[in-house]
Amino acid sequence: MSTRRPLVVTRARAAPVPGIQQTAPNAGDGALAIVLHTHMPYVEGFGTWPFGEEWLWEAIATSYLPLLDLLDSGAALTLSLTPVLCDQLQAPGVGERFEAFVQDVRRSTHEEDTRGLRAGGHEQLARELERSWGDYERALASFRARGGDMLAAFAQHAQWTSSATHAVLPLLASDAGARLQILTGVLSHRERARAEWRGGFWLPECAYAPWIAPALHDAGVRATCVELTGVFAAGASEHLRPRASKAGPVLVPIDRETISLLWSPQGYPGTGCYRDYHHHTVHHHNPWANDGSAYDHELALASAREHAAEFVARTAERVRETRCGLQGGGLAVCALDTELLGHWWYEGVAWLAEVVGECERQGLALLRLDDALERFPAVPDAGVSERGVTSWGAGGDLSTWSGPAVAEMAFAARAGELAVLAAGPRAGAAAIRELLALQASDWPFMVSRGLAVPYARERFAAHERALHAALADGAQADGAHLRSLAAHAEPDALLAPL
Repeated sequence: MSTRRPLVVTRARAAPVPGIQQTAPNAGDGALAIVLHTHMPYVEGFGTWPFGEEWLWEAIATSYLPLLDLLDSGAALTLSLTPVLCDQLQAPGVGERFEAFVQDVRRSTHEEDTRGLRAGGHEQLARELERSWGDYERALASFRARGGDMLAAFAQHAQWTSSATHAVLPLLASDAGARLQILTGVLSHRERARAEWRGGFWLPECAYAPWIAPALHDAGVRATCVELTGVFAAGASEHLRPRASKAGPVLVPIDRETISLLWSPQGYPGTGCYRDYHHHTVHHHNPWANDGSAYDHELALASAREHAAEFVARTAERVRETRCGLQGGGLAVCALDTELLGHWWYEGVAWLAEVVGECERQGLALLRLDDALERFPAVPDAGVSERGVTSWGAGGDLSTWSGPAVAEMAFAARAGELAVLAAGPRAGAAAIRELLALQASDWPFMVSRGLAVPYARERFAAHERALHAALADGAQADGAHLRSLAAHAEPDALLAPL
């Protein structure tokens, strides 16, 4: 699963917000763009329980398939898919293994934990597990109705792409290495997406630095999201307008004030009646609410409706011209990891569906980000694009992926990159793919946050060893153990111009 966890706190149920105008705003009173960054580290074929490809199956069942139902309804949401996730969704046999996971593993674990709870006298908890098994039944039915092809189901909705393996681009050792990650991501998207690509590119971890702008521009990137809370004060109107960088794409600030309604210690997912992710049964099922009571699904859905109404009302007020001082209103970009919705925050997809309806009811324009950029043209960046590194990591910098706890990983990845570039065309496809796997932001992130640390260190070390072995073997290295990773990374096409 995605490893970014929301903090859980007990929060009172939503109440009407004083001072928030409930009448529909005028057409010029700003807009909301919700960007769903959909990503999974390459786990297909690399371990099962407790760490490994089961993360992918859980994401499909609890986040991706429920979200697809909403996307298929025509909701104006911006979907970003990382190429490394697409690699896994397209892998041979992935559908069969997902079905086996649901039918064999999840069915039996629900039954075992239900029996255990009932034997212990916890009837209400047992009934909740029986109810929640229906989520997996419905997911399996949805999967089969889509022909078992998750990539095809997503392809019609994907507007934005990202770097090949979710590398933190400002940490790479060279312009050539950045172009390799970026071009591989763009080629992957052009090959797989059904709609015309309009140049949207998600920077992994929102990590931006001026020196990656030319590589983005050369690859055809027209817009990317950035975190500027460290540049402008939280809540400042500067976060509500795209900014034109001098050397690269339009920089679209994400709006931390809006995002914090969800992703903060006081955010919606910590509400007492929502399902508690962190306390679980023997087989990691979750029949409790955050407040310690047995989970009540109907009560939680009612709270999700209230939170959706509050979210839209607060956002509409924030972007209103008379509030933000921007002619025509502001553009609030709410960027979220897709896996927050449905997995970490069980009610998240239901909340999102209610937000879509509330935007219409309250008159707040909900736009796909590509469309929003036409309505809200970029303003001069006032030097923002030249201020150095920014990210949505801890402290707004790169320390999550390069600080003392993971410094050796950062240096090893850079050394591997330089070794591949020194070898040039002699490196071969296997070495390039191992390099891309090594550069994934997920391994240092997990170590920094103390999440699945042994697995992350093991994966990083294995890719580092395999990279140097592939360099030694040259064209003879086949890289077969990488299975479907980065099939679009063509050495002749990508290394030659570097």
